[in-house]
Amino acid sequence: MADETKNPVGRPTLYKQEYHCETVRKLCLIGLTDKQIADFFDISQVTLDTWKREHPEFLMSIKAGKEIADAEVGAALYQRAIGYSCPDIVTASYLGEITIEKVTKHYPPDTIAGMFWLKNRQPEKFRDRHEIEHSGTISKVDELLGKVDEQMDNNGD
Repeated sequence: MADETKNPVGRPTLYKQEYHCETVRKLCLIGLTDKQIADFFDISQVTLDTWKREHPEFLMSIKAGKEIADAEVGAALYQRAIGYSCPDIVTASYLGEITIEKVTKHYPPDTIAGMFWLKNRQPEKFRDRHEIEHSGTISKVDELLGKVDEQMDNNGD
């Protein structure tokens, strides 16, 4: 039950432990962001942050829901990246006769899912942009720049 003696001035809190914890966990399981959760409860994000601070069980419900959702998406992305097989049913009709057959569908590995997985899991090895440090000089470039400067000086006379 909400402690209404904490804030004797202002509006009473809308927080209700008996239903908010389970509701927020379910909202996180379907992927809602903090902004969307605040909108669902018809509160501001500041109020949502206050609820997280003042009600540890509420914060734990959010964390638990998000961890489960992230793990399920991660598992699905991994399966997509490596390829997978799953049971399916094929229904066909030929000359008025309907047939139903159980089959196994095979889905090949998805290169984009694999790269996404690797970029996030091992960013130092699989990033799009690599930082390369160079020290010293490049003699051919310096030589060419010297010749260009020389020609410009000669043309200016």
